[in-house]
Amino acid sequence: MVRFLDLMEPILRFIPEIPRPQRKLDLKYRLLWTGLVLAIYLVMCEIPLYGISIRTGEYEQFLIYRIIFASKKGSLMDLGIGPIVTAGLIMQIIAGSKLINIDLTKPRDRALFTGTQKFLAIIITIFEATVFLIGGSYGRLDLLHSILVIIQLTIVGILVILLDELIQKGWGIGSGVSLFILAGVSQQILWLSFSPIGPVADGKSLGAVIAFFQTMINGENILKAFSRYPYPDMTGFITMIIILLVAIYLEGMRIEIPVAHPKYGGLRARIPLKFMYVSNIPIILTSALFANFYLFGQLIWQNFNFLNNNPLINWFVMFNSTATGLQPLPGCFIYYITSPRSLAHVIHDPLHAVIYVIMLVFFSTIFAKIWVEVSGMSAQAQAQQLIAAGLQIPGFRRSPIVIEHLLSKYIPPLTIMSGIMIGLLAGIADMLGAIGTGIGILLSVGIVYQYYQLLAREHLEEIYPGISKILGRE
Repeated sequence: MVRFLDLMEPILRFIPEIPRPQRKLDLKYRLLWTGLVLAIYLVMCEIPLYGISIRTGEYEQFLIYRIIFASKKGSLMDLGIGPIVTAGLIMQIIAGSKLINIDLTKPRDRALFTGTQKFLAIIITIFEATVFLIGGSYGRLDLLHSILVIIQLTIVGILVILLDELIQKGWGIGSGVSLFILAGVSQQILWLSFSPIGPVADGKSLGAVIAFFQTMINGENILKAFSRYPYPDMTGFITMIIILLVAIYLEGMRIEIPVAHPKYGGLRARIPLKFMYVSNIPIILTSALFANFYLFGQLIWQNFNFLNNNPLINWFVMFNSTATGLQPLPGCFIYYITSPRSLAHVIHDPLHAVIYVIMLVFFSTIFAKIWVEVSGMSAQAQAQQLIAAGLQIPGFRRSPIVIEHLLSKYIPPLTIMSGIMIGLLAGIADMLGAIGTGIGILLSVGIVYQYYQLLAREHLEEIYPGISKILGRE
């Protein structure tokens, strides 16, 4: 029986691909490539689309989606990593639900899966570029400018996919997606905390800290600096610091499973199972899902419900056009998956806050369970990996079933708890208007920690080349 992935193979031959290096590159060389990719990304963030101007002094109402997708409005990076994340979301759901027959342990199936995901990302790039255009994100453009915008976004989208692939295939460190998210969040935190741009509507600078000192110097009520929605304030700045510290603390919590390597004279080590077992993947997927609902809703509203008078569509999307952008109206689905971005909003409409957090936690938990199953992090997969690596748990028989039974005491509970915790932290931070958004802060902490582990392991392998065999990397 011919599989869907087999049918994709002829198409995948025409998709550009980054080859792997013929030998493992030195760490310094890989860091150089990583820095070059980051520089390209930052440059593209500053180059406006032809015929589209970037308004640097404007505070964007739905900044959360820009941070998640590492994008910048009106620039070549207007779509950011959105197509890559969305394609990954779709393919993971399809694979996890067994809608396609695939064995990711086989190199050919893994290559077909990765290639199909890349092809889907290109299709989504073209689709999202068209949706942005039709949805009015660039105002009213003539036919020529419309075609040029779509072409620009498509070419840059393909370039971003290739840059991510370049890093993941061994030319760089980590992944392009993580690198772009970290750069975007860092930029936003610095900009929204210390930006001197202004005055904005309240007569102060855009940056929360700068506005705080301006309020003190002017002798105004200091509480004004803690509540200046929709602009960043000190409540968001302090929340950002607290969430950052909590995320760092949780990142260090772990359960350590002792293992031994009989092949190397009973060499003993410990395998850490982090409390945040699924890392930030579930909240990325949840946010990508909400962002795509929002994008689709904006398109529907712009073309079929502009006056909010269609009862068949009102349950899904209603918008009010304001000076700070489109704002979802209460009573529609889009409203409840959009974060209340201030404490005042939460007090005014607590039902919105409660439903938003419940939905965020629910989907984060669901995606945590799916991700563990499809990414080889389940108890069964981990047990098989330990056996394949020649490891065993001291005091237990070297059997996949025995090891799986032991790991099942930890991995399923950690999966659920980490999914719930990351959803709660992200939701609470967003409701308090945390600068950089709760999701952005959590992503940044996780990414920095991953880079720390990667660099430490790479450095260790350069000093002791033989350790690669023990780690199962050769």
